[in-house]
Amino acid sequence: MADPQAALLTQVKNIQAKTGLTLAQMHAQIEASGKEKYAEKRSWVMERFGLGHGDANTVVHFIGKPLPDVQVGAAPPAAEGDPLDAIYTGKKAALRPLHDAVMARIAELGDFEIAPKKTYLSLRRNKQFAMVGPATASEVEIGLNCKTLAPHPRLKILAPGGMCQATTRISDASQVDAVLLGWIAAAYQAAA
Repeated sequence: MADPQAALLTQVKNIQAKTGLTLAQMHAQIEASGKEKYAEKRSWVMERFGLGHGDANTVVHFIGKPLPDVQVGAAPPAAEGDPLDAIYTGKKAALRPLHDAVMARIAELGDFEIAPKKTYLSLRRNKQFAMVGPATASEVEIGLNCKTLAPHPRLKILAPGGMCQATTRISDASQVDAVLLGWIAAAYQAAA
């Protein structure tokens, strides 16, 4: 079962990275907007900051409440038992920023659940749509659960019956590009 606190901290970190603002700064702008109802505030946040429904809901949820301690550009504080600390250890520790870059882009798609496993994160909607974790000391692997992906030199098509139909590996943030994001988006939509 995913650690809800760790998932929340990751979500807030990603929101702040996307907008370049802290929750407190966004809250000040919401207050200045004159919006009063919860749904009005959420819609305003979606339009103003370009956030999805789930991220906007999280921003509005924390109005008037203690804010999570997350700084823009910083890794979330390690929760006790943070699964990423166990996944990205030793020689694989240097891959954590690459993992975070992938997750930040995936978070832009909308709401999903993160289910940590021993060696990767399972990303789920109604069903798993992707897996993200270290493959080697220099590559992060992204598993894609989507039957409609066209063959591509960067994709490895897997045998039927597995957890994912295809995988790809990246070793640099520049590879988190439109092609990869298109595959992830297709898998995300297929898991609706």
